[in-house]
Amino acid sequence: MTSTDPPLGPALLTLATGATGAALAALLHMPAPFITGPALSVTLAALAGLRADLPRVFRDACFVVLGVNLGASVTPEAIDTAIHWPLSLLVLAISVLTIIGLGARLLRRLFGFDRMSALLTATPGHLSFVLSLSTDLRADLPRVTMIQTVRVLALILLVPFLAPLLGQGDLPVVPPQTAPPMPLRGLLALLALSGAAGLALDRLRVPAGLLLGGMGLSALGHATGTIQGTVPVWLSVPAFIAMGTLIGTRFSGVTPRMLLQSLGAASLLTGFAALVSLVAAALVAKLLGLPMLSALIAFAPGGLETMMAMSLLLNADPAYVTTHHVFRLLMLTVALPLLVARTRAVIAREAAAAPTDKAPD
Repeated sequence: MTSTDPPLGPALLTLATGATGAALAALLHMPAPFITGPALSVTLAALAGLRADLPRVFRDACFVVLGVNLGASVTPEAIDTAIHWPLSLLVLAISVLTIIGLGARLLRRLFGFDRMSALLTATPGHLSFVLSLSTDLRADLPRVTMIQTVRVLALILLVPFLAPLLGQGDLPVVPPQTAPPMPLRGLLALLALSGAAGLALDRLRVPAGLLLGGMGLSALGHATGTIQGTVPVWLSVPAFIAMGTLIGTRFSGVTPRMLLQSLGAASLLTGFAALVSLVAAALVAKLLGLPMLSALIAFAPGGLETMMAMSLLLNADPAYVTTHHVFRLLMLTVALPLLVARTRAVIAREAAAAPTDKAPD
């Protein structure tokens, strides 16, 4: 472990808490138990005072495994449907801008947010980019962080429960094996190459670089027939559990009081974002004849890595989901600085027009 990694004791306790949550969720037949169970159990443990954290090298390895698993699920048949995706991406862009614009207005009017903090809090995704902007712009960083974190957790728990209500039937507990597992030697070679590609993308600051590196190489190998088979369950399930555990670690150091103070704004914003995303996903599914489950996960404004893993765990279309979440991040990377500049200009105009207390000469 590096000098920034947690001590071994807290890391093992965090993993044990996540594994226990996954086991209980599977016993209770919760949807997507290997993500929702650890996310919920580690979050509760962190709120109770657990120092929840995972070693960076372990997290990176799990991202690579998930990426390879996603790439193995990309089929030529799925790519053939990409001709319909530009319209779907347009609807996604409109939904994202709607969430930002109306969500920020709701936060200002109902919860007294300043303009800049409302804008950054309402942004659906790209959390690390949003938080870096929050620091540079002197926004209300603790409030922005808390609400963004609660939003991600809420959507992760909400999406799997929505799917059966939308006519998807019983969802798989374990990702279905559509092909025999890869031979161990080939799997290890693919993981090593994927890790190197992922680290290269990570150095270039590509969002979810480790996961996308693994997915890209795996998808290329499977599409060309060079690689055959899937990631075995004994490796993929622990990676899902680690992903869910990682979500819960975001609440390390958060007290129940801090959570309660942000719960009202977080609930309103999450509900509004979920409603807009659900309507947009239903529209796209109807117009393009796409599975509602794939559209829902693609439009859900949750974390990129988590929703990509969710698509695999719930047997959705990984290529479609990945394309939309990457597009959303790229769109926010371009649009958010423009929105920030516009908000700054509005704030400056309001400050210039505001009356001063200085008496006239």
